[in-house]
Amino acid sequence: MPVEHLPTVTSENATAAPWSVYLIRTASGQLYCGISTDVERRLNEHQQGRRGARALRGKGPLTLVFQQVVGNRSLASRVEYRVKQLSKKEKEALVAGHRTLPLDAAVSSDD
Repeated sequence: MPVEHLPTVTSENATAAPWSVYLIRTASGQLYCGISTDVERRLNEHQQGRRGARALRGKGPLTLVFQQVVGNRSLASRVEYRVKQLSKKEKEALVAGHRTLPLDAAVSSDD
């Protein structure tokens, strides 16, 4: 009986997990924006402090208040940059659902 060879999985043909943009609220009410393929895992890393962002260390309990899948890492990074440019009021509107992610500007900057 012949041995069936399975195709080799490479970075070119692997199905990559989609990237998400997320916002975390600190105990003092500050909002932190980040990107990840696994937001729950990343939140746990932030909470444990070992692999989390330095900006969140010692900031008390952290709460995930917003997340949205945006696609690939490149787009996620551009959207993250745009969200970080928003005012606190605009970020709060995003969390409340009164504003959408600034995807249009991030996509059009691809030229």
